[in-house]
Amino acid sequence: MMVLVGVIFVYTGLFHVIKEMEGEEYSWIAGLYWTLVTMSTLGFGDITFHSDLGRIFSMVVLFSGIVFLLVLLPFTFIQFFYAPWLEAQTQARTPRELPEKTRDHVIFTGYDNVAEALIGKLVKFNHPYVVLISDLHHALELNDLGINVVLGPIDDPESYKKLRVEQAAMVVATGDDMINTNIAFTVRELSENVSVVTFANSTDSADILKLAGSTEVLYISDTMGQSFGRRTLGGSARVHVIGRFGKMIIGEAPAIDTPLIGKTILESRLRETTGMNAVGLWERGHFELAKADSVINEKTVLVLAGSVEQMRNYDELFGIYHATDAPVVIIGGGRVGRATARSLKDRQIKYRIIEKEKSRILNTKNYIHGDAADISTLRKAGIDEAHTVIITTHDDDVNIYLTIYCRQLRPDIHINARTTLERNMSTLHRAGADFVMSYASMGANAIFNLLERGEVLMLAEGLNIFKVPTPKSLYNKKISDTDIRNKTGCTIVAIGKGDDTVINPEPESLLAPDEEIVLIGTLEAEETFMKTYIGG
Repeated sequence: MMVLVGVIFVYTGLFHVIKEMEGEEYSWIAGLYWTLVTMSTLGFGDITFHSDLGRIFSMVVLFSGIVFLLVLLPFTFIQFFYAPWLEAQTQARTPRELPEKTRDHVIFTGYDNVAEALIGKLVKFNHPYVVLISDLHHALELNDLGINVVLGPIDDPESYKKLRVEQAAMVVATGDDMINTNIAFTVRELSENVSVVTFANSTDSADILKLAGSTEVLYISDTMGQSFGRRTLGGSARVHVIGRFGKMIIGEAPAIDTPLIGKTILESRLRETTGMNAVGLWERGHFELAKADSVINEKTVLVLAGSVEQMRNYDELFGIYHATDAPVVIIGGGRVGRATARSLKDRQIKYRIIEKEKSRILNTKNYIHGDAADISTLRKAGIDEAHTVIITTHDDDVNIYLTIYCRQLRPDIHINARTTLERNMSTLHRAGADFVMSYASMGANAIFNLLERGEVLMLAEGLNIFKVPTPKSLYNKKISDTDIRNKTGCTIVAIGKGDDTVINPEPESLLAPDEEIVLIGTLEAEETFMKTYIGG
């Protein structure tokens, strides 16, 4: 702006000099008037030059005016007026704090695949949440996607004060170990009661994260590896525990090679012979409620509910089947692959790990160095004899490719595959995987179970166990008369009163007003139950 003012005064002075050379005199006001009219390209023509020098000077003034008018003035306006206004409007879309009355909310210190999956579950259960984002543009992108965001540094105590952390239900940190340590320490200084859940990439970080203030430290890679080991259809057909709800155990048992193959649930007489109740079946990653006419096949994984004693009864009858010495092939020797190997070792199942990077190879007995896309490497690992292959790399595209490849090589093999993104689960099933586990879903489920504190147990791939007081409409009714399974898709697996719990109650059992019922079903089934009987 000062440059423009200076140029105007210079041109005004030169105007007078050239006009005196032409024998004319004008006032300084007239000179300033001519300069402004010429630079703005208005050109009224009431004052003109007669000499060539004057005409050349007029052209210089005119062209410089165009430059200022078309370039410098718009730039100045945008830089000092429009841009600040736009920035203020943009920042107004991303709040800096939550209302004072906000409480029982979940605070995320970043937005990643786990946060995305968990937010979906929180929305379904009407849990308030907010995501703390330090970058304005990222915050705006999330805001446009309908995500509740607050702008602020994740390591600044003031940010958490504005998020009402002392009234929050939980703070979730899913970044790297050092960032999570900083967050836990910062939050704990402000509140002694809020639950702080942090992810850890290294077991060595657990003590530090705990000292910093973490309430729970989660190792999702280890949990995923344990689940892969549990879901491996090898070694035996024993029941593998996947969750506990009070005194009740929820387990999974592969039906492969057992006398149950080809029978319906009614014909299997599992309840009469073992006490265990078959509440569901997994078929290639799809969960279905166990009905009387549901047929058990070689790929079926039974979901069973019962007590410890009932589980032992099942193992005595069916745990001896499907014994095999063939090794499991694990593709990928990262954290998930190594955790899977440890789980298989605990079950006394042989395994071999295919790994490309030599630095990850721990021993020559169980590791095969090479690329799993190479047929010779797969055969060296035992793909021709293996009953199961577990694909654990962190690259979804690679996992899809290897799933298709292994399915072509061995149409009869059982394939377990990992995915980072939830949306690729269906793709991996279409590629030929029998069981797919999402890192995002597993992390979200683990945190959700901590948040619910025993009221809901969310199992793999959307299978929920939840407890509610007996609805008024069911008071003093027999379970068989309620028809809950057909109406909602849920199954009553226990009735509790205080510390007394009846697992797998008889169909003739009455539902008393002062009791609680425990049900199992998919997320959709649970929503249907709540709308039908609870009213929300």
